[in-house]
Amino acid sequence: MTGVEQRPVVTSGWVTFAATMATIVGIMNLIYGIAVLVNDSWVALAADQILALNLSAWGWALLALGVVQLLVAYGVVVGQTWARLMGVLWASLIAIGQMAFLSVYPVWSLVIIAMCVMVIYSLAVYADQGA
Repeated sequence: MTGVEQRPVVTSGWVTFAATMATIVGIMNLIYGIAVLVNDSWVALAADQILALNLSAWGWALLALGVVQLLVAYGVVVGQTWARLMGVLWASLIAIGQMAFLSVYPVWSLVIIAMCVMVIYSLAVYADQGA
């Protein structure tokens, strides 16, 4: 023993679920962000159908959100409190942001929104268990 107490990593089904869902959402946002940056005409069907005015900025925002979501997933796995709080915040922002594309790609947006809701729920349940 070195005299330094190590905090045990809390593992449960909810931790695994939250981290997995956060990872999937993060990867999907990375893919979507890259797709928007590479070919913005892919999402721009009509100017009146989309809320985002600058698609390049939206692509970079999606990339940043995806990276943060992957960091949150790692933090949840190692039992960090900040990761749970940031996970709820970022999943909320991603879900709200996907509403901008609801009229353009409704199925994709609804899938991302549903996954974000699952991340929020699983992190809230995980927090209720005293982790």
